[in-house]
Amino acid sequence: MRFVPLELSGAYLVELDLIQDERGFFARSWCQDEFRNHQLNPVVVQCNTSYTGKRGTLRGMHFQIQPHPEAKLVRCTRGAVYDVIIDLRPASATYLRWEALELTAANHRMLYIPEGFAHGFQTLEDDCEMFYQMSDYYHPECARGIRYDDPAFGIQWPLPVSCIAAKDRQFPDFDREASARDFQLPAETSR
Repeated sequence: MRFVPLELSGAYLVELDLIQDERGFFARSWCQDEFRNHQLNPVVVQCNTSYTGKRGTLRGMHFQIQPHPEAKLVRCTRGAVYDVIIDLRPASATYLRWEALELTAANHRMLYIPEGFAHGFQTLEDDCEMFYQMSDYYHPECARGIRYDDPAFGIQWPLPVSCIAAKDRQFPDFDREASARDFQLPAETSR
């Protein structure tokens, strides 16, 4: 695996080293020691899968607050998505900035998202599937969201939004004071 730092502090593109032959390829997609050596959260307690049927669908922007913030490692296993993260850690040099990557089944790229980031994606094709590795369990009382079109961030989505959950569409405007309370984390979090 290759760990490529992104512009947002603590976020990484993780590229697989494919060992290829006439059968196809083999690659390691998770190694606790390698994540620990890169000072990334090496804990995985839960894995999730999502399937989205239609191009242009948007999921996000989701996160969990204290005491259960979560790091995520996400990968598109079918189709293609425009994956977006926002740094919500007040002590971070990249606080309130967003970054996007295209994750596809064909490019095998993964995105490491530290604790204190919001995450969402828009499908670029029909029939997309995402795989998530999580550092903490889902805690509904800690689940929060930011509206995908909140002017505080100005995220540039590649397609018109064709489908979005009512819950995601109705998140309130970003509140800087609430964010400061929710994420009393160091700029770089590791375990």
